[in-house]
Amino acid sequence: MISRVFKLRMWTPVGVLTSLTYCLHQRRVALAEPGGADDQNPVDRSLLELKMVQVVFRHGARSPLKPLPQEDQQVEWKPQLIEVPPQTQLDYTVTNLAGGPKPHSPFDSQYRETTLKGGMFAGQLTKVGMEQMFALGERLRKNYVEDIPFLSPAFNPLEVFIRSTNIYRNLESTRCLLAGLFQRQKEGPIVIHTDEASLEVLYPNYQYCWNLQKRTRGRRQAASLQPGISEDLKKVKEEMGIASSDKVDFLVLLDNMAAEQVHKLPSCPTLKRFAWMIEQRAVDTASYILQWEDRESLQMAVGPFLHILESNLLKVVDPATPPSKTRKLYLYAAHDVTLMPLLITLGIFDHKWPPFAVDLTMELYQHRESKEWFVQLYYQGKEQVPKGCPDRLCPLDKFLNTMSVYTLSPEKYHMLCSEAQVMGLGDGE
Repeated sequence: MISRVFKLRMWTPVGVLTSLTYCLHQRRVALAEPGGADDQNPVDRSLLELKMVQVVFRHGARSPLKPLPQEDQQVEWKPQLIEVPPQTQLDYTVTNLAGGPKPHSPFDSQYRETTLKGGMFAGQLTKVGMEQMFALGERLRKNYVEDIPFLSPAFNPLEVFIRSTNIYRNLESTRCLLAGLFQRQKEGPIVIHTDEASLEVLYPNYQYCWNLQKRTRGRRQAASLQPGISEDLKKVKEEMGIASSDKVDFLVLLDNMAAEQVHKLPSCPTLKRFAWMIEQRAVDTASYILQWEDRESLQMAVGPFLHILESNLLKVVDPATPPSKTRKLYLYAAHDVTLMPLLITLGIFDHKWPPFAVDLTMELYQHRESKEWFVQLYYQGKEQVPKGCPDRLCPLDKFLNTMSVYTLSPEKYHMLCSEAQVMGLGDGE
C-alpha cells in the first residue's frame, strides 16, 4: 500500500529539485569565498532585507486526549469552554494539497468517540486556545506588518501559504491565528491545505511509515519500565490512587495536567505537586519511544517536513524561481510531537514539552550589498542559535548543512520507511 501510494505522489517536481540542487551548490561556493559570512566582522543588520518567513506552530489549548481513570479526579469540560470569541471569527476553506475536496479526518472521528466529564469531546480546541492563537497572530502582525512592512495589512493569498494537519483543532487554531495576524481583513479567499492521513508529514507518521512503526512498537509501554521513569510513575500513581494495572503513563498525566492548568481548572493536588517531574518524565518517555539519539528515527519522524522547509528556502534563493511559485509567509499548523524532533534536529531543544500555541519561526534574509543569505531562528519569540551556526544570524549554507543531516526527500523517505518490509521484517504482530 505504501509503495503504491508514494509512486503516485511527488512533493517537488524533478526539474525544480535539479535547479535547487544547483542553486545550493552555487551558494556554498559563494559563502565559502574570502570576505564572506565566515569573517569575524559582524553583519550590519540594517543592510539585511527580509525575504521570507516560515512559522511552524502547535495548536492552541484543548481538552485532554484521554481522561484519567478515576472519575473523582476528572475535571468538568463543559461546552461553555468552547465558545468562539468574536474577534477570532473568519471564513476559510479547506482543500487537499492539489486544491480538491478536504480529505476525511480519521483522528477527529476517533476523538468524538471519547466524551469527557462535562460533555466535551477529547482534543477539542477551547476558547482559551482560540485566544492563544489570536495572540500569536497579533504578535506576528506586530513583527511583520507594523514593525516591518513586510506583509500586507490584509490577508493576500499571493503572499501567504497555509498548511495544516487535517485535524479540526489545528484548522480552527489556524483560523484564529489569521484573524489576529490580519485583523479579520482579507483581499482574497483563505485556503488551508491539508493532506490525507496516509501521506501526512507534519507529524511522525507511525501508522504509514512501516520502519518507524516497527522501531517504536511496544516502546511506549516499555518506557514506563525504564529505571527512574518506573519509580517516579509508581510514586505518582500511588499518591493519586491509580491502580498499577491502569494504562496511565507520564504522557497521559502531562496531557491532563497541562490542559487543566492552562484553563485554570481545579487540577488534582498530586499533579500540581509533581508538575515539574511529570513534564520531565514525559519528555524522557517521548525520547525513549522515538529514540532521539538515532538519526534514522529522527529522519523518519520529521525528515520529510524538513525537506519542505528546506525547499521553500531554496526556491526563494534560486533566481530562476518565478515569483508566483513562492510566498512571503508559510504557515504550518502542527503538534507537540512535530516540534520536539524538529527542535532536536536543529539543536535548540530545551528539554521542555512544547506548550500550547508555541511557535518556531524561521526568517530568511538577504544582504543588500554582498547578496549573501542568512537565517534567523526564533522559538517562543526568543532568538536561537541553531547547531552548526556561529551566531543567531546564521549563514544560510551553515543552516542548510545542519538541516541536511536529517532532511529526507520523498524518495528517500519512502525507501527508509519501507526498509523493514524489504528486509522481510513485515510479518510481526
